[in-house]
Amino acid sequence: MSPPDSPLPEPVAAFVHAVNEGDLDTLVSAFASHALVNDQLREYWDTDAIADWAARDIIGQRLAIRVRSAVTHHAQTVLRAEVTGDFDRRGLPEPLVITFYFSSHDHRLVQLVILRNALDT
Repeated sequence: MSPPDSPLPEPVAAFVHAVNEGDLDTLVSAFASHALVNDQLREYWDTDAIADWAARDIIGQRLAIRVRSAVTHHAQTVLRAEVTGDFDRRGLPEPLVITFYFSSHDHRLVQLVILRNALDT
């Protein structure tokens, strides 16, 4: 995987920056109008549902993303990041590492799948 300081594709970089700045409008504008977000096995289709999800679960919980690694292959980017924020951390590992699977088209995110994968020991 590429180092965290390597350039991310434009819509992925916009997403990460918007999350870290708490900027809901910029975060939502990174997505295409008929995009899909699957966050921990819950689906959010289209701009309105994504905006509600982002307001509640991203901006509302003051999430911050520290990129650990990213690899891009064609229109797919897999980003591993430490995630912090104002959410219930009971039972979660420290640090909390989440994997974000981004798909993009025409400079917009069309799909984002977010999972907490088991890490190799």
